[in-house]
Amino acid sequence: MPLATPFHDRTAVLNDNLEWRNWSGYFAAGTYEPNHEREYWAIRNAAALIDISPLFKYDLTGPDALKLVNKVITRNVSKCIDGQIIYTPWCDKTGHIIDDGTVWRISKQHFRITAADPNLRWFQDNGFGLRAVVKDISTNLAALALQGPLAGQILRELVPNTKVASLEYYHLLTTKEPGFPLTITRTGFTGDLGYELWVSPEFALSLWDSLIVKGHRYGLLPAGMVALDIARIEAGLLLIEVDYISSKRALTEARLSSPFEAGLGWTVAFDKGPFNGRKALAAEREAGPKWDLVGLEIDWPALEQLFAAHDLPPLVAGRSSRVAVPVYNQIGRQIGQITSSTFSPILKRYIALATVEKAYAKPGIKLQVELTVEYMRQTCPAEVVQRPFYNPAHKKG
Repeated sequence: MPLATPFHDRTAVLNDNLEWRNWSGYFAAGTYEPNHEREYWAIRNAAALIDISPLFKYDLTGPDALKLVNKVITRNVSKCIDGQIIYTPWCDKTGHIIDDGTVWRISKQHFRITAADPNLRWFQDNGFGLRAVVKDISTNLAALALQGPLAGQILRELVPNTKVASLEYYHLLTTKEPGFPLTITRTGFTGDLGYELWVSPEFALSLWDSLIVKGHRYGLLPAGMVALDIARIEAGLLLIEVDYISSKRALTEARLSSPFEAGLGWTVAFDKGPFNGRKALAAEREAGPKWDLVGLEIDWPALEQLFAAHDLPPLVAGRSSRVAVPVYNQIGRQIGQITSSTFSPILKRYIALATVEKAYAKPGIKLQVELTVEYMRQTCPAEVVQRPFYNPAHKKG
């Protein structure tokens, strides 16, 4: 049975729909209301509160902490200043992705890594012989994501004397202004203006209650995983075990993905010392990867026609899909697969993330995607487009 997060006393009361998901062994609300739409529009038009406590969190400290982090991840954390955060994957020795997450540089000898999967043993094994300590602090920190265009205004009411207004994208600050220690990071998984708030579990309910009170007049709503999944696809963000499979869980070679094959080639820094997978990734860069992750936009008029042939409206709106769907070139050869797809309410487009052969990864290329209409598998035109699909200026402004 899943465990309760530190916010469960509040989220359980609000979850009228009684829909729960198991996120890393914890209860996570799917939707709070019978329909996810108000929660989604809170993310895009106002602000939403999302319990992200199930994330794994690790502190890496000591004289060799910087060396350990740079050995594990593909990016160069040496370029970060104190208080800066980076997004990065980390790989095994063959250059295949194990997981991805954020790395915080708290100080020269103190780093924090957030992850989707448990990674304690991997980090500790990599630290063997180094003057660095890896500590699992996953249960020591409760976390809320405050996401949406009005998130900053709500946060400034919670901590009016803190420099939230000047907090840069992917940076952090700490404060005791709410009456307890609070860490604020300008990060999120929605592609919108957003912050993540990190607090000791004993202060979790106080943080939740304060935000609900401050955010009421701004239209703040709690949001669940269903709305979050639509938002993260619009933002072009990857989900482990959906858009790529961890090398620790891949059952065959074909399921492995390198950063280059997952559209994350920009995260591989060869301007630093040794790191896991460097040799394999250098060879892959030289030879060129076979696969790439792209955005697809499905041709809406053509999709309408496929459904209209059965006297149906396009039945693709609603929740996102994590079902893999074949992608073909113009002569009918399968050249990849959709991994995540959704109808974007704010863009009014049917979009998808897909892994395709590198030769077909250029924006503007026309492809065909499989679509099932009335139990019949058919194909529908689609076009490779730039990611992210939704990228508002206020996200970084």
